[in-house]
Amino acid sequence: MVAVQQERSGREHILNTARDLFSTHGFHQTSMAELATAAKVSVGQIYRLFKGKEDIIEALIGMDMNDRIEKIDILRLRLKAGEIDIEQTFEHLFLLSLRDKDEALSFDILAEALRNRPVGETVSAMCQQFRRFLRDFACIANPHLSGEALDGAEEVILASIFGMGHRSLSLPNLSNECTARRAAQMIVAALKATR
Repeated sequence: MVAVQQERSGREHILNTARDLFSTHGFHQTSMAELATAAKVSVGQIYRLFKGKEDIIEALIGMDMNDRIEKIDILRLRLKAGEIDIEQTFEHLFLLSLRDKDEALSFDILAEALRNRPVGETVSAMCQQFRRFLRDFACIANPHLSGEALDGAEEVILASIFGMGHRSLSLPNLSNECTARRAAQMIVAALKATR
């Protein structure tokens, strides 16, 4: 039991260190030796816990996915309980992306996902989980959505979320909060008008 906890703690420490290094230096520019030095572990220890950097990236995606899914599920439960309405749900959803501090790492992961099939499959699996929530939210905004209209709504919302998480280079004019509020208003209005 203690060995399992130490291994889990060691994995988390290495992953957190990798996140910091990959965010500042880039995935390909960070060597395993640099990661080991920064994490204060041996390269061998890293390889006992991970097959390589690809495995580390997949684990980071998994951590992020679990965290994001948990937060979205809380939004779903709050919506279902009547604590927030659908517009507020989308506003909070957009804020999750806008407040993501790992924008550089996200770009690196997306680039790696296009080059590396296993990483791409991990990203695709993450998106599939998000899509389920987005479809539910779209149908709450407009219960008449189905077929191609629902598929299109899902695509637009997912693209908006991706875009919100990668907007710092565009030198935005609005605060995160204002952007999330306006985007939520526009998405809900578009969903309600869709037939």
